[in-house]
Amino acid sequence: MAENNTSRRDARTAGQRLVSSHASEDPFAAAFKATRMPMLITDPHQADNPIIFCNRAFCDLTGYTSEELVGENCRLLQGPETDRRAVDTLRDAIAAERDIAVDILNYRKDGSKFWNALFVSPVRDEAGDVIYFFASQLDFTNIKSKEAELARARHLAEEEVALRTAALSEALKAKTSLVHEVDHRVKNNLLTIASIVKLQARMTRSDVVERTLMSVLNRVEALSTVQRKLLNDEDVGHFDVADFAKTLVMDVVGALKRTDIVMTTDLHEVVVPATKASPLALIVNELIGDAVRRGLSDGGGQIHVEVRRLNGHFLIRVVDTVTPVKVDEEEDAFSRKMLEACVTQLKATLERKVEGHSTDVRVTLLVKD
Repeated sequence: MAENNTSRRDARTAGQRLVSSHASEDPFAAAFKATRMPMLITDPHQADNPIIFCNRAFCDLTGYTSEELVGENCRLLQGPETDRRAVDTLRDAIAAERDIAVDILNYRKDGSKFWNALFVSPVRDEAGDVIYFFASQLDFTNIKSKEAELARARHLAEEEVALRTAALSEALKAKTSLVHEVDHRVKNNLLTIASIVKLQARMTRSDVVERTLMSVLNRVEALSTVQRKLLNDEDVGHFDVADFAKTLVMDVVGALKRTDIVMTTDLHEVVVPATKASPLALIVNELIGDAVRRGLSDGGGQIHVEVRRLNGHFLIRVVDTVTPVKVDEEEDAFSRKMLEACVTQLKATLERKVEGHSTDVRVTLLVKD
């Protein structure tokens, strides 16, 4: 206890000596005392580098009187939640006699916490030796509280986003599974219908009925191909017209088994919503089927299929060169009606040009990216 009193007396003496060394009219001394910024001075030549002087603002900030502070080390302001790393940083800077700026959680006399922006600088004499340490403080508890509130708000927002994202992901997963299931059932139903029509065509003795059934079968198989494409595509909501056209042409030409058919393509990816898949598939099917009926299946020839973008639109083009044969007028008329209906449904335009044995048909449709 006597040792503690001696330390306090030495610290108080050092402080008085420091003050008395400045005239009362010294503006720097007056400013130190009167400023609203909390300030203090410590003496590193005394044991434990005690506070030897502090201004009124520092007392107001901490709740201690000057008599209680002088002779104490600044660790008096530390508490249970004070960051040990900040304390170590401060201690190392003082030991190295260098400037330090650190944010540290301190405690007032009544136990309340405040965030302290602490600035400590060594004061040197003319020889460069450190004779004092000067410290100024800035209470930024309000700012820190706002940062904490923002951090909490951000955390809550991130949690909410995570929850909503998880919910949306689950909903999307369920929707995707449902769409796949529906597509799968539609595909199976189309295959069942195709099997029934094919069986009926085989059993009928009427050429007219057989041709009619095979015509129906041709369209059902085209729609079945559409469903297969949609089902196998990861993006079940969209349909690649070029990919479908390529598959359909290869299927048709392969089924004809004719070596005298020259097939060329100019196909570029054009993705459209799945709602347009069926009418677009029927358009491609009718254009290729038209070429087959007019002679491709009898005398061979050339067929060129093109799908590509064109100035904000996309183009479906089928060009064939065949030696014409007599066609079934009823089937031909039905095909044209089917084609016109699909073109009207999609608000597309249809152009047909015939020169000699060559027929060039273009269907142009507005497409959005």
